[in-house]
Amino acid sequence: MRVLIVDDHPVVRSGMRTLLAASPCIEIVGEAATGREALGLVETTSPDVVLTDLRLGSGLDGVGVTRAVRAAHDDVAVLIITTFDHDADIVRAVEAGAAGYLLKDALPEEIVAAIRAAAVGETVLSAQLTERVVETMRAGQRQLSDREREVLVLVAEGLSNDEIAKALFISRATVKTHLGHLFGKLGADSRTAAVATARRLGLLD
Repeated sequence: MRVLIVDDHPVVRSGMRTLLAASPCIEIVGEAATGREALGLVETTSPDVVLTDLRLGSGLDGVGVTRAVRAAHDDVAVLIITTFDHDADIVRAVEAGAAGYLLKDALPEEIVAAIRAAAVGETVLSAQLTERVVETMRAGQRQLSDREREVLVLVAEGLSNDEIAKALFISRATVKTHLGHLFGKLGADSRTAAVATARRLGLLD
């Protein structure tokens, strides 16, 4: 299996190369530090699988790489490997056509198995992540308005309703209304639960 490694950190690329080189069934055909470089290497190295980080600094991120590779080469699988475990990121990757989504703390044998599965056209997503993706994609009602997002950010910073009202130049009653909408969209029954759910869904940094 021909694999192209994409990560903007040289140390990570080196570690991944060492890990994969131990597998006799994998040939590393190239490494890229940026999304644009990755797309060029796909054309010249003809990989079976592109193993890319989600965040690649400036320019194309891992989702952008996935979308571009899949549009030009539907026979090349793309695996996202990252430290970010946000539902919104997972959904973006799946919608772009990624064959799977792995976390960087996965065991070496899990990464090799994922590459093998992706190379033969299988989807690589744990049952837990699959459930979360389905839940998030169905939750269109969770899309927050700009004002609701502003209120949510201030709640996450620990501001009271009165402080939020003052910061946004709205009434305390309006803050309570926005909070009610937030709780409903996020399925939360408290400020703490709303913030926790929003972080899990990638709605808050």
